[in-house]
Amino acid sequence: LEYASDRLQDDHDIVMEAVKKYGWALEYASDRLQDDHDIVMEAVKQDGFELQYASDRLKDDHDIVMEAVKKYGWALEYASD
Repeated sequence: LEYASDRLQDDHDIVMEAVKKYGWALEYASDRLQDDHDIVMEAVKQDGFELQYASDRLKDDHDIVMEAVKKYGWALEYASD
């Protein structure tokens, strides 16, 4: 996803498949998809560290933060204040 075009980085299906396999792909997703609940949830299920790339709104989402912390305890550092 890092080298994909902006159009592909904003394609829901492509980004979903990428984060299912490699949670770190969230870093390269469009801002719109970094604010997509399902995409971000899938990414943090793979690696809680990816919470850092979620939108501010989703860094404040209880379910997403809980899932991230389950995978990576230090993910709380990236949650909203």
